Amino acid sequence: MSNPVQEFSCQLDDLTITEALGEALGTQLKAGDLVILSGALGAGKTTLTQSLGVGLNVREGIISPTFVLARQHPSLADGPTLIHVDAYRLKDQNDVDTLDLESTLAESVTVVEWGLGKVEHLSDSRLEITLDREVNTAAVENPWEESEEELDEPREFTLKAIGPRWDSENFAQLKDNLRSAINAQPTGEKHA
Repeated sequence: MSNPVQEFSCQLDDLTITEALGEALGTQLKAGDLVILSGALGAGKTTLTQSLGVGLNVREGIISPTFVLARQHPSLADGPTLIHVDAYRLKDQNDVDTLDLESTLAESVTVVEWGLGKVEHLSDSRLEITLDREVNTAAVENPWEESEEELDEPREFTLKAIGPRWDSENFAQLKDNLRSAINAQPTGEKHA
């Protein structure tokens, strides 16, 4: 039986809207949720994860886990821990399994950058988010860090909600929350 897929997309005109959308998304996530982030270097995956952390009310200090592969950010309230994973250097599902994400999945929100094609086996429900931006032709000083200028470029946000966790009712609530966050921002074009 195939899992239903529902989609939502919009343009994020600047950093403020990206952060607002991430925070709104974070408020909708709960323990057991899996989020897979895709996009080129500098597309805003870590920035989106930082904003998710604000929405989840987890400990500050979310940075790219590139060199440690996974970081835990405990809740500051009564919510789930955020597990932030960078799967860029992992080759496949077998490499991911060495991180033992299954042991924390049920009580955490797990966000995996570069996880597409590597972590889908962890859950029958997930959010797949892609951030696309026009790549600046100028050389990037440090491709592992996003500059303020790069972060403030418009980007296309596409979310695919897959599986029973994201049934019609939950997806409609998520989509309404994201639209409200975008429309509440004073800058940028509003999206329906």
